[in-house]
Amino acid sequence: MHGFANPKRFLALARWLTPLLLTSGLLVSAAALFWGLFHVPPDRLMGDTVRILFLHVPAAWLGMGGWTAIALSSMAFLVWRHPLAALAARASAVPGLVFTVICLVTGSIWGRPTWGTWWVWDGRLTSMLVLAFLYVAYIALAQAAEREGVSPRIPAIFGVLGAINIPIINRSVVWWNSLHQPPSITMGKSAIDAEFLVPLLVAVAGFSLLFGGVVLARMRALLADIQAEARLRRRAMETN
Repeated sequence: MHGFANPKRFLALARWLTPLLLTSGLLVSAAALFWGLFHVPPDRLMGDTVRILFLHVPAAWLGMGGWTAIALSSMAFLVWRHPLAALAARASAVPGLVFTVICLVTGSIWGRPTWGTWWVWDGRLTSMLVLAFLYVAYIALAQAAEREGVSPRIPAIFGVLGAINIPIINRSVVWWNSLHQPPSITMGKSAIDAEFLVPLLVAVAGFSLLFGGVVLARMRALLADIQAEARLRRRAMETN
């Protein structure tokens, strides 16, 4: 990993890996959604509304996964001073926020016919909403730190501290009495029928590939901006 912290080595890897992840992610995600929407039978209790599962669950996992990536990248930056670690954290924020919003929206759509309401202030929904606010705060803090020339350690510390919310989201349906169903997939066990589980796991894989491709593309764009700014500074110094 230390070797790929070098910008040149990273760009050499990301140049071919980014389109590969994006293309494969789009194809696998589209296939999984088509499978879930048109080939999976209706659920015995929820009927056709269960089909939103194939978008809602991957979005929820990647919303949490995005902040986990921010926390790990921020920790790498704080401990090892990896040159690209802070960029990886920043690049993970926007796609993580997008998946979190998709999770909240699809959850509300799913909750209306299932619970009879668009929203309830239970542990899972509230902690997921808090995650969306954390993403917005992190993005604003990272942009302000870059604009004002403040140390990137500040958003990195925030990224690590914000990870406290991830286990709260994960265990919320266990700790508090909730309308939200308990965990359907745990270590080594699944309460989901194979007809639903297989396309669900394929959807998670596809959206994960897509997430990785977007993060790499954003890292390349952020790195290009930094390199362009450095060239402009050198030219300004040479002119003076």
